[in-house]
Amino acid sequence: MHAKWVNRLYATMSAAVVAFILLPLVGIVWVSFFSNRILSFPPEGYTLDWYVRAWGMDVFRDGFVTSVQTAACATLISLGLGVPASLALTRYRFIGRDAIQTLLLAPMIVPGIVGGAALFIAFIELEVLFDHQIAGTLGGLLIAHGLIALPWTVRLVTASLAGTDRSIEEAAASLGASSLTIFRRVTLPSIRPGIVAAALFSFVISFIDLEKSIFLVGAGRTTLQIALVNYLEWNLDSTVAAVATVQIVIIGTLLLASDRYAKLGRAF
Repeated sequence: MHAKWVNRLYATMSAAVVAFILLPLVGIVWVSFFSNRILSFPPEGYTLDWYVRAWGMDVFRDGFVTSVQTAACATLISLGLGVPASLALTRYRFIGRDAIQTLLLAPMIVPGIVGGAALFIAFIELEVLFDHQIAGTLGGLLIAHGLIALPWTVRLVTASLAGTDRSIEEAAASLGASSLTIFRRVTLPSIRPGIVAAALFSFVISFIDLEKSIFLVGAGRTTLQIALVNYLEWNLDSTVAAVATVQIVIIGTLLLASDRYAKLGRAF
């Protein structure tokens, strides 16, 4: 009887936590269909006009395109740097390995606003040193987003590598396979779930970033998150909720598709 009540209490607490996480998202989706010209409760009716209006606004459309392009480039940067770094950290012993691993994971613990300000100051110092503009350029923005995406790649790929069976790689080497062949035909397939998960989270983290983008985005260019903040400064209607709903759908779809085909649970 005691165990039964404990299970019920655990199930209730779990349901409460899930509801606490999901209810704000459900609320945003609901508000996005309100027909009220000014956001208020209860709704006067329901409409899809806010979605049409959001897509018709250049600032949201251009911000969405910029965010997708930036996130895609950041994902490629994080994979290009993170996968080799994870291999080195997992497969080799060398002086300073722990310090390097801590450094690579540091962007996950540093508050976003602090990291954005630090990068902006660092870019200004480099501009003075090399007499070349970095802050406010597309290159500077991509570097910043690559840095915030890199820890996810290192963490997830390292976890996948730690769970692989080294004896298979050793068997391939004993049969004469080169290091490149072993990596391409043995190691890479075994860590593919981790790489897919890393790509997914890198894209999402970059796509939703505001703190670093607001410091480093250049004139004439804006990301979707900055466009949302600027719009909220002067407007209070369901356009923002419509844009947020589209983001929720995109991110949710990526999560479901990746879990279906890459089995993300194995990467954690």
